[in-house]
Amino acid sequence: MPSYDSSRARFRLADRHIAVFAHLLDGETPPEELGESLTELQHIGLVGEEGELAPLLGDLLRALADPVVMIQVEITGAHGPVNHGVVVGQDAVIAHDGWPGEEESEYVSIEPNTLVWELARKVNLHRGEKPEEGAPEVRIETTMAALDTAFVALKEPGPDDDATRELVRKALVEADTGLRDQALDRFRHLVVSLNATWRITMAWDGEHDGERAAMVRALAVWDCGPLGHWIREQPEEPIMPGQVGPDSPLVLVRSHAAEVWQKITDLLPDREELLVEGGPTA
Repeated sequence: MPSYDSSRARFRLADRHIAVFAHLLDGETPPEELGESLTELQHIGLVGEEGELAPLLGDLLRALADPVVMIQVEITGAHGPVNHGVVVGQDAVIAHDGWPGEEESEYVSIEPNTLVWELARKVNLHRGEKPEEGAPEVRIETTMAALDTAFVALKEPGPDDDATRELVRKALVEADTGLRDQALDRFRHLVVSLNATWRITMAWDGEHDGERAAMVRALAVWDCGPLGHWIREQPEEPIMPGQVGPDSPLVLVRSHAAEVWQKITDLLPDREELLVEGGPTA
């Protein structure tokens, strides 16, 4: 069921409720399949009997109707994929958080200058130890097939942690003969320690070769708990449907929280990249 907290102008809404708002904003009657969703919204007072929208929805609906930048945050952890995001509108920035196993997300207005902080919060980015200056880059190169094989091994763990790690090691050896010694052990530890993978994707209307075009930037990271953050360089983001297969290379590069923070900041378009006047970008 949808709900709202008027004291903080926050809402719990599912995609189907957002779809009802979209139809009403366009002056349309929501289709029959959205009838239950419309009734739920009317029951809590966000939609009137004649389809009128509550004034409390103003910032949310204006941002959704005329977005400047759309930001999607996809996180996959132990409970499966969860989607979060931010909508940067002309006059407001609306963040939304999902929850594993629930269809509703919480929508709340945030200050534009807290946008990067908000994205860091969504991916659970915390300060960690920075590598020593001049330390060599640490990277792992394998294939998506090897990763899939390791995940299959993890689905049927051994009787203890050591046995599980050995099952993953054997699976990796069979899947990628090029993984050896330190690289093999490091990748095995990463897979076993993997807390979550996440991806932030930003999209906006920009200009390419003098013509209006959809612009997209994205960043993909592995959060490996005590083993830190690893940026996924390949497959390179943004990934198009059908672009990645078993033979596609997988390249992970050791990073740290400060670098990841900077890379999140770098995803944001500069004002001159936007085809709008102003807009509350960070």
